[in-house]
Amino acid sequence: MKLEILTPQKTLFSGSVNSVTLPGTLGAFTVLAGHAPMIASLCEDGEITYTSENKTEKLVIRGGFAEVWKNHVTVCAE
Repeated sequence: MKLEILTPQKTLFSGSVNSVTLPGTLGAFTVLAGHAPMIASLCEDGEITYTSENKTEKLVIRGGFAEVWKNHVTVCAE
């Protein structure tokens, strides 16, 4: 599945991942391939964790939202 993490200044990540865990305002949730379409708001202070090619990366964000649609996850964050 494709993950894009965008901020107003730049693209922080764009690539294929196996999974991504996002800090939703109602609690963290994980997106895997085939996930149902959704839009979710993200915590003011949270951490995005994604796994690609057996490597796990983490990014700290300051709020935003995420859209999941047809194996494509787009995160707009601060």
